[in-house]
Amino acid sequence: MQIACLGGGPAGLYFAISMKLRDPGCEVEVIERNKAGDTFGWGVVFSDQTLENLSRNDPVSAERIAASFAHWDDIEVVVGDHVERSGGHGFIGIGRKRLLNILQDRARELDVRLTFETEFDADLSAYADRDLIVAADGVNSRIRTAYEDRFDVDIQTRANKFMWLGTPRLFDAFAFLFEPTPHGWIWAHAYRFDDSTSTFIVECSEATWTGLGFDEMDQAETIAACERIFARHLEGQPLLTNAAHLRGSAAWINFRRVLCGTWSFDKVVLLGDAAHTAHFSIGSGTKLALEDAIKLAEVITRTGSSEPDVLPQALADYEQERRVEVLKIQNSARNSTEWFETVDRYIGFEPEQFAYSLLTRSQRVSHENLRLRDPDWVARIEGWFANRSGVADDAAPTPPMFTPYEIRRLELANRIVVSPVLTYACAQDATPTDFHLVHYGARALGGAGLIITEMTAVAPDGRITPACPGLYNDAQVVAWRRLADFVHANSAAKLCVQLGHAGPRGATLADPARPDQPLPTEGWPLIAASAKPYAAGGQTPAAMTEADMEQVTAAFVQATHRARDAGFDMIEIQAGHGFLLSSFLTPLLNARADDYGGPIENRLRFPLAVVRAVRQAWGEGRPLSVRISATDWMGEAGVTPAEAVLFAMAFRQAGADLIDVSAGETVPEARPVYGRMFQTPFSDRIRNEAGRPTIAVGNIYEADQVNSILAAGRADLVALGRPHLVDPAWTLRAAAEAGYRGAGAPAAYRLGQMQLERNLRLKLSAPPEGAGVKEASQ
Repeated sequence: MQIACLGGGPAGLYFAISMKLRDPGCEVEVIERNKAGDTFGWGVVFSDQTLENLSRNDPVSAERIAASFAHWDDIEVVVGDHVERSGGHGFIGIGRKRLLNILQDRARELDVRLTFETEFDADLSAYADRDLIVAADGVNSRIRTAYEDRFDVDIQTRANKFMWLGTPRLFDAFAFLFEPTPHGWIWAHAYRFDDSTSTFIVECSEATWTGLGFDEMDQAETIAACERIFARHLEGQPLLTNAAHLRGSAAWINFRRVLCGTWSFDKVVLLGDAAHTAHFSIGSGTKLALEDAIKLAEVITRTGSSEPDVLPQALADYEQERRVEVLKIQNSARNSTEWFETVDRYIGFEPEQFAYSLLTRSQRVSHENLRLRDPDWVARIEGWFANRSGVADDAAPTPPMFTPYEIRRLELANRIVVSPVLTYACAQDATPTDFHLVHYGARALGGAGLIITEMTAVAPDGRITPACPGLYNDAQVVAWRRLADFVHANSAAKLCVQLGHAGPRGATLADPARPDQPLPTEGWPLIAASAKPYAAGGQTPAAMTEADMEQVTAAFVQATHRARDAGFDMIEIQAGHGFLLSSFLTPLLNARADDYGGPIENRLRFPLAVVRAVRQAWGEGRPLSVRISATDWMGEAGVTPAEAVLFAMAFRQAGADLIDVSAGETVPEARPVYGRMFQTPFSDRIRNEAGRPTIAVGNIYEADQVNSILAAGRADLVALGRPHLVDPAWTLRAAAEAGYRGAGAPAAYRLGQMQLERNLRLKLSAPPEGAGVKEASQ
């Protein structure tokens, strides 16, 4: 097999090595436009796992790479005069030039032909006689650009400016150095990669970059300015560049996120940064390139895969087997990129929380990951968080999720919320039954700090289904009062009723497997912002008149009085998910041309009137939450996260204490970007841009995730829905797993709680199953 590898960086070289190891008879030529010793990077960061992968693939080059590594363990976050340092991170780094030299030498040993100072034609005609053409020509790939329609290329240029420099100052930790300027914050990512040099990446927003005049400076002036800004960190050492060939502000870069819908066509395949990029702030670009190279060589040399008629399938297999891992890294890189692009959200945090937020920014590192790395630092963070939550300094260590939280005059025992989930368990009169007593009572006994009921209708025509509860008559008040009295008498949990009106999503079948199916008979007329059915084939609601709005507002007020009589501690107003108030907020459902449609202030007008009326009826001492859909998942056509920040600010001004931040379900065709904690970024943005307390919700299911969200300042409370459906005692179980004894298990359950904690502790300390058998056989 004859292969042309276009690009002599780590990806191209390592693919050539990997191919020759598997098929010594193949002919591989690596063609590079630069000289053999040219490189425009500084250090490369690896993980232990990446080195293990390299060792399995080629022990010879892996050993040489490992011998050249600089090792360090700590991360240091410096903001002003405060230094936060945590250990156990286990970084390894190598100079990019040294890495290239090792790979070039190894390639030559394996009879790879290396051709330098040679341009390659994007039309690929010069390589027509090759069986395979590998485009490993980096982020600015000429091959990808020439055939972008074939590769379905999506390139996103990110907001921040950065410049890749070096320095003789040897850092003994991976340092994040934040410095204020009159034009905003500027920071450096610094780490040592050999015995004489450290990488020093300078980054800032474009506004800061322009304000500091970098856009008008030449490279020498830019470096001198950065040396002044970071003088105290450089300790008298200079900053160095290896991009002197670039003029003026060209030395500054905007990161380009590359995503390709397909990685190959015919006999051409993309490799490494040519196919996908990962932001430098998570240090995984070289890792992805090397692991791409291993996988591509593996699939090409499978039985028969190198044959021309089989090659396209082999290339498709390579993409399929790598794509998920690449997307995971790219998602983490996106999170990290956005954190640095919005650093102004977090820079006002206390230094402990700022450092924690930075370390967990990608969502790849969690609370328990950090505890494994540096238990003393995490214990200090937990102590800091607990102290800020009012826990005495001498109290037992308290994980963030078990700290109290105060909202007006209501104090929650912990930060865990049972999210509202429909149960479809009412009779035709919308009155709670024994099912609701057991359902909500069990979750109160299970240790959660706050329980939010499923959406409870403020009027008969506000029900979602005939089996959904209401709070619009005296019988319902009595039933809810029975439930509230049980919760208060038998647990420390507080009870919140979510009041809402189904609007265009009403009069549907009580079938969780098939939501939004209209009732075939015995339905009721619907109302909404506009005469638009929620789903195709659904009932068309009547567009609300101002008289309708007054009537619905009055229904919310009456339900608020009944909530007080029923003994609820808190009210949440449902203004999301395409229900009545949401139908005003989202332009996807609101087509009005009057004062209640169009601009955001008009779309907010009626929902704000409801919130103000409920606040006045509820009283000043009682907490009020509003649930919103922070995005419609429909881009600029619907509600955007930026608009959600404005919603939150308006609702807070109208009297809401908390914003329960959910997303989507406003139109059936919307498709979320689903994943772990997938809605938490919206909570983060609202909390830290709008300055409003939030509840995070959305595929959160582990205590580790809850603690990470809280300690990083991404929410004030965390709601879990489905986990509580299968485990009413989720909170008590989490307390047992953490060895935390202050969770307040009911007296009748305390022995079981103690046994669970004891058994979990024994399980953690026991040797792995089968270890004794293995030892006996040795």
